Amino acid sequence: MAGWIAGVAAAATLPRLRAAHAAVDGDDPALPAGTRDSAEWLALPGKQPLIKRSYRPPNLETPRRWFNSVLTPNDAFFVRYHHAGIPEVALADWRLALAGPSIAKPLTFTMDDLRRRFEPVEITALCLCSGNRRGLFEPHVTGIQWGRGAMGNARWRGVKLADLLAAAGLQPGALEVVLDGTDTALLGGPDYRKSLPVWKANDPNVIVAYEMNGAPLPHWNGFPARLVVPGWTATYWVKHLASIEVIERPFDGFWMKTGYRIPRAKFPVVERFVSQESETTTPITEIAINTLVTAPQRGARLAAGRPVVVEGMAWDAGYGIDRVEVSVDGGTNWRNASLGDDAGRFSLRPWRHEFTPAAKGPLVVMARATNRIGVTQAAGPIANPSGYHHNVVEPIELLVT
Repeated sequence: MAGWIAGVAAAATLPRLRAAHAAVDGDDPALPAGTRDSAEWLALPGKQPLIKRSYRPPNLETPRRWFNSVLTPNDAFFVRYHHAGIPEVALADWRLALAGPSIAKPLTFTMDDLRRRFEPVEITALCLCSGNRRGLFEPHVTGIQWGRGAMGNARWRGVKLADLLAAAGLQPGALEVVLDGTDTALLGGPDYRKSLPVWKANDPNVIVAYEMNGAPLPHWNGFPARLVVPGWTATYWVKHLASIEVIERPFDGFWMKTGYRIPRAKFPVVERFVSQESETTTPITEIAINTLVTAPQRGARLAAGRPVVVEGMAWDAGYGIDRVEVSVDGGTNWRNASLGDDAGRFSLRPWRHEFTPAAKGPLVVMARATNRIGVTQAAGPIANPSGYHHNVVEPIELLVT
């Protein structure tokens, strides 16, 4: 907690940055006026200045400029918490308990156990908050009013969750795997516990990660270990992981039965969490296909007759980006962009398109992605009470002079 208090104090030294970058990073005109007014720069210990969306618990957004690269630097990676009690766990004291009625042999792991006893694996994957871009919904919905930066792409290293389950002896009848971290609600409230269906927990891409971009996990991103569930939204990526329980019934915790749910059949979802579905709602699972334009910046002035490069990132739930199309006339005509290097199907995918504006005046650039199973990002928002899966094509207003 001392580090968190120091981070709040550091905010007082950063207001000059807001004037320099607010129009690009924190003040998207589609965000609610109150959200724009309250946006501040905050540098937590070990972090670059990020866009503050709430202090307690700390919720900070990565500025758009950091998405010019496929990997998001650890010190610029977004911060998301539901609870303000975030203990700093000493590595020597950390333990990961694995138990439950559907486990033959309960086990407890140290970090040394994870590193010595199990094969290390690496995967590049996007960690994306389910409510990324929530603040862009109209009419506005409740919750943290995120802009476009509640996400980050990293190279994660750790061990397969499936290997840990196998070591403990997964029993027939196992239905869900429940995960819990050490963060807590200071004033009471439901513990942040999540579950995965056993089939997803056994996916070889799901790992207990202890490194991020070649370094130990930052404190604010889950040290000493966190779950990484590539292709699924970050609600399942439990930070400061401390316990794993395997059960033979649907888990009934608040953050499964009540939180992080969407209307059934409204979204193009392939991987469903059937044991947690009700007649009307289903848990959010897969990341929606989307794009982000990183250049040029909104409001930029372009010179008529000179080439302009439009570029950005695209992503989906892991089916792979088939194409990104760019329009430079507000959506009337579309041209295929060039896709950049593929860092893996769960990673951000860079794209690029060059054009030469001929006429002077306002110009609107747009980009849209389609994945390999034929899903294209939405032309309009899909209404849902919690403001999840906002993947509407973004207009970037420019001026040609």
